[in-house]
Amino acid sequence: MTEQNSAPKPTPIPRPTPAAVRKVAHPQPTAAPTPPPGPPAETFGRVAEDGTVFVRTPDGEREVGAYPGATPEEALHYFARKYDELYASADLLHQRVTTTDLSSKDATEALAKLRQHCAEAHVVGDLAALDAKLAEIDSATSARKQTETAERHAARAAATAERERIVSEAEAIAAQPESKVQWKTSGARMRALLDEWKQHQRGGVRLERDVEASLWQRFSSARNSFDKARRVHFAQLEGSQAEAKAAKQALVTEAEALATSTDWGPSAGAFKRLMDRWRQAGRASRADDDALWERFKAAQDSFFAAKDAVSAQEDEEFRANLAVKEELLAQAQAILPVTDLEAAKAALRTIQDKWDAAGKVPRGDVERVEKAMRRIEQAVRDADDQRWHQTNPEVAARAQSMVDQLEASVAALRVDVDKARAGGNERRLKDAEAKLAAQEQWLAQARGNLDEFGG
Repeated sequence: MTEQNSAPKPTPIPRPTPAAVRKVAHPQPTAAPTPPPGPPAETFGRVAEDGTVFVRTPDGEREVGAYPGATPEEALHYFARKYDELYASADLLHQRVTTTDLSSKDATEALAKLRQHCAEAHVVGDLAALDAKLAEIDSATSARKQTETAERHAARAAATAERERIVSEAEAIAAQPESKVQWKTSGARMRALLDEWKQHQRGGVRLERDVEASLWQRFSSARNSFDKARRVHFAQLEGSQAEAKAAKQALVTEAEALATSTDWGPSAGAFKRLMDRWRQAGRASRADDDALWERFKAAQDSFFAAKDAVSAQEDEEFRANLAVKEELLAQAQAILPVTDLEAAKAALRTIQDKWDAAGKVPRGDVERVEKAMRRIEQAVRDADDQRWHQTNPEVAARAQSMVDQLEASVAALRVDVDKARAGGNERRLKDAEAKLAAQEQWLAQARGNLDEFGG
């Protein structure tokens, strides 16, 4: 058995190794498919008398080889089987391109090798169908390449958007006003953003070089700006904490000097002013602030504990005064309601003199008894003011003048009503009656006010 020009047998198309093939979404065919039954081999070739085998092509016959010692049918079928194997390889590649995740790169390489085998093949069969199958593979490979290109663009756009999110958040952190920055939280978030960036670099889609460089420059600039602001902030904070510590040390010294004072009123005011200055002094470091506050509070507590002990002793002494003032309150309460103003004023003056002479009461009762007395005094003043208002000649004269004016106006309006009624003018009558009703209402109110002055 020989072939034209001792041409080698077509070698099988090598399959890609597992490392060169991506994970497939569909199961690969486990065996080469059997070509569909078609015209007999004699349709596409013939055997000459000397045993040479020819294949028919659109351009004419072409010699493919010989099969010595075999019948013409055996020789022809031998080369036909070789065509079937080649067509099956092409069909298998077509299925892999259209039904698996074979990459366009691997498909292009496999198609190139298959085209080479087809060009060198010595076979008998439907070469036009084989060319059509190769064209289908080429078309499917092109479609796969377009899909991969679109997927790469989409993945790159998504990766770019994700990097842009990281950069924008970093820039937002760096742009915060210093007064609103939470340095610990913002610093931790900035480090997390850097970890996210590195993770995208290691395992994410690679961006275009100029895009990645631009984004990294923005990200790096934001991080550097934030770090610089943080260093400046903590340097200033350290200085302000030192000033606050010195100021609070001085306040503690003053408080400790006042702790043993028995000049209760002025010293209590001094402690209040020290507390105001403490709040304005700012914060030292936590450890220093806590230690200084303990000393300050201890001095303050010592002074007010001594002051409270003295006040408690005084309260016991003032309880007898409280009993006197409560009795005076009962007497003052009997003045109300005021029926005889002069008698009420005289009784109240006597009670007030006794009230002042009774002395201090316990601190817890001061506000209660003083407010009760103030209410009684106010009731007497109100009665006095009301009497003056009622007897004021000027006010009474104004009230009488108002009554006189309104009586004249009512009389005139009554004439208008009578005229409108006599004339049969309903619209004029209605307007006149409305004005008359309003004026009569005002007149009644004015007469009531005049009655208060005895008019």
